Amino acid sequence: MGMVNLTNFDSQMKKRVTEIKSIIEGYLPDEEGFQRTLLEAVNYSMLVGGKKLRPLLMQQTYVMFGGTSAVIRPFMAAMEMIHTHSLIHDDLPAMDNDEYRRGKKTTHVVYGEAMAILAGDALLNLAYETAAKAFDMEPGNPNIGKAFQILTGKTGLDGMIGGQSVDVEFVDRPLTEEQLYFIYRLKTGALIEASMMIGAVLAGATQEETEKVEQIAKNVGLAFQIQDDILDVTGEQEVLGKPVNSDEKNKKTTYVTVKGLEQAREDVARYSEEAIRLLEELPYENEFLHELILNLIHRSA
Repeated sequence: MGMVNLTNFDSQMKKRVTEIKSIIEGYLPDEEGFQRTLLEAVNYSMLVGGKKLRPLLMQQTYVMFGGTSAVIRPFMAAMEMIHTHSLIHDDLPAMDNDEYRRGKKTTHVVYGEAMAILAGDALLNLAYETAAKAFDMEPGNPNIGKAFQILTGKTGLDGMIGGQSVDVEFVDRPLTEEQLYFIYRLKTGALIEASMMIGAVLAGATQEETEKVEQIAKNVGLAFQIQDDILDVTGEQEVLGKPVNSDEKNKKTTYVTVKGLEQAREDVARYSEEAIRLLEELPYENEFLHELILNLIHRSA
């Protein structure tokens, strides 16, 4: 498992993220008309930092399977819109009640609660409007319909939103390991799965290949979320000198509270190794994607 030169990886990453940002910006609305405030709230939320991780995974999976068309672009933008919609709603007082995200004030703090709810709704709908533009780009391409089904399915009741519902329902009650796994698989994993699967499907991957991509993404999603829990503990410890399990102040069950830090670290390694093993079984290569997955999972921030 050769590591790419990391400075090279970082510069490639910057370049690609910049490119993705400009693709996404091309699909954002003009701030005009009587609903201008809503449009401003939508754009404010979309233009706040962020790693653009999901569209990046989608694009790189597409490239790996030999995709070359611009048809991937509306799907990349749509994915970021769905993700951003979930963050706006997550930050609301009724949910996590967060006032800052990525160092900037959250949407409801700037625009008020009602407008933030509408901005989230608007983005979820704009995502589907945007992805639907692909139908006009290649009217004869049956893979667009398949990709659209994946996008909508992995967002909904059996996907991200279903995962969030269990998360909020059990916010102040202990979770079983099974419930925690379910939440992580759906709340975080589903959009990562959708991103990589859409990349595969639009590039013409077979059913079998697409299923393997789903398994890769499932492992990436789990490792990513567990690493998040680890950083929540170790990061806070370093910065604030807080004891482990500071999350318990919110009575929040995390992977670390259930399994302990040591086991959590082992499981991150296990899930990431499985993702890489499956990726290497595919008859295609994308060195950047390989590194991206490793970097995501072993990130320190």
